[in-house]
Amino acid sequence: MAQQTLDDVALLLEQKYYKQAETLVKPYVNANPTNQRAVELLGDAYGYQAKWDAAISQYETLVVMDPNKANFHYKYGGAMGMKALEVNKVSAFMLIDDIEDAFLKAAELDIKHINTRWALVELYMQLPGIVGGSVKKSLKYANELEALSKVDGYLAKGYIYEYDDEPELAETYYKRAITTGGSITCFDKLSSFYEKQQQPEKAIATIEASQKKHERNAVHYQIGKVAAEYNLQLEKGENCLKTYIENYSVEDGVPKAWANYRLAQIYKHQNHKKEALKHINLALAELPEIDVFSVEKAAILNL
Repeated sequence: MAQQTLDDVALLLEQKYYKQAETLVKPYVNANPTNQRAVELLGDAYGYQAKWDAAISQYETLVVMDPNKANFHYKYGGAMGMKALEVNKVSAFMLIDDIEDAFLKAAELDIKHINTRWALVELYMQLPGIVGGSVKKSLKYANELEALSKVDGYLAKGYIYEYDDEPELAETYYKRAITTGGSITCFDKLSSFYEKQQQPEKAIATIEASQKKHERNAVHYQIGKVAAEYNLQLEKGENCLKTYIENYSVEDGVPKAWANYRLAQIYKHQNHKKEALKHINLALAELPEIDVFSVEKAAILNL
């Protein structure tokens, strides 16, 4: 019965019923405070709900119970890292040493722990140099990632060089990741990079290459989004967004309202006021609380 309870909690977390998972596992942890799986599941339930202090408490308990398990240190550091993003700078700086120690311990305990090395790559890139951040340290863990998984290593180096304003090197490594792995993530990283570099034509070409390989409906939205934002290839963007809406399912991620918003932008670029209003009204009907939709409608009415 106990095993079934914890399996049920794990299933609830997988299905994103985080509050229900918390409600189910919390009394179990109170009755069985040394059950590591139960404590970890409760920490995960808190973490998914961004209850960082509560998650930190559970993961810290796990670290004390089993100090030789890398994943416990990784989750402990991760929860502290997420808290650091939400508090003021002074409080965040006070957490940095503990975050770094947790990740370094996890890396030491498990030489094949990929997520920990990713965390260290990002930590050292985002930290100011005065408190220990450095490209050299990030590259150390990117090289370790590459030894474990070439794709992860290339993506990590792409991230580092993009963050460090070395666009040519970033592009090189993102392309290597696509050549080596070719996953959806690889294509997304490169297309997102091109968008940030104000290279929408390359972004669209990358997204289209991803579509040929993976055949995802979500790609149609991505193409339409770039077309609408940069006022280019508008006919292609229009067709892609219509296809996205026609084939939409919740697994696609982006609500139809956003596709209608992008269609409204495209029609505004073309000075098709009637069509633009039709689609921005559809977006507002679905998600009336989104401010940018109201701003866009005002702009359309001024055509």
